[in-house]
Amino acid sequence: MHPDERPIPETLVRALLVDSFPAWAALGLTRVASAGTDNALYRLGEDMVVRLPRIGWAVDGIRHEHEWIPKLAPHLPIATPEPLGLGRPTAGFPWPWAVYRWLAGANPTTIEDPRGFGEDVAALVAALRGIRLANAPETGRGRPLATRDAMTREAIAGLGDRVDAKAVVEVWESALALPRWNGGPVWVHADLSPGNVLVRNGKLSAAIDFSAVGVGDPAADLPVAWNLLPPTARAAFREALGDDDATWQRGRALALSIALVQLQYYWDSNPTLAANSRHVVEEVLASRA
Repeated sequence: MHPDERPIPETLVRALLVDSFPAWAALGLTRVASAGTDNALYRLGEDMVVRLPRIGWAVDGIRHEHEWIPKLAPHLPIATPEPLGLGRPTAGFPWPWAVYRWLAGANPTTIEDPRGFGEDVAALVAALRGIRLANAPETGRGRPLATRDAMTREAIAGLGDRVDAKAVVEVWESALALPRWNGGPVWVHADLSPGNVLVRNGKLSAAIDFSAVGVGDPAADLPVAWNLLPPTARAAFREALGDDDATWQRGRALALSIALVQLQYYWDSNPTLAANSRHVVEEVLASRA
């Protein structure tokens, strides 16, 4: 997916385990299919998973998760990855990597109870917003929309006639004119998406990939309304959170920006992510009225 992506075969993962966690090195190792873009996953034994950065920009996220997940997890209503160990770099792999407790569940494909699911996602977002921890880090997606203007316009130009450029520019520029968030920064996951939540028995059971977690504009967790939730669940989600119109519109514009940037970059290399990005663009444009 990336020009400078590092291959991560099973033989490398086994060697890394021998070096950092020899007690786990003989356990079964199975590659986990994922549409994720930053890390490779290997299930280790029955109850662990190894997460390894594929590319340099993902490295900080590994350390970030190990610092903040244990502090955030006790405040959240659903399961989160439990860090079990931080693996050290070697001559064959220059970055830190991590082992977590395996979380049962699957990424959602259909939502059996849309209103209930929307309310469950809102409960997670609300719980994050209510956390108070010292020295909270800023998250990039929680910054003002204007900080994404150049990359968003570049993506629109790069996509050409593959999107309705006039319509998406209209949505984007309308959002740029909105008042900025003037409350205090709040905790946000910042990457809630179909690939980063798990369901069991039709219910939201876990959130994963906390590499972007931090504080900022609460709108940073609203893109899930368009990348995952169908309209009925979206309405329940919005009602449960009670966000004002400006915050909701900033969240919609952020969802659009993320989708456009991903669509341009992953059009050919990640069909699953590209399909979801096209879905977001369609849902955002359809919800303009």
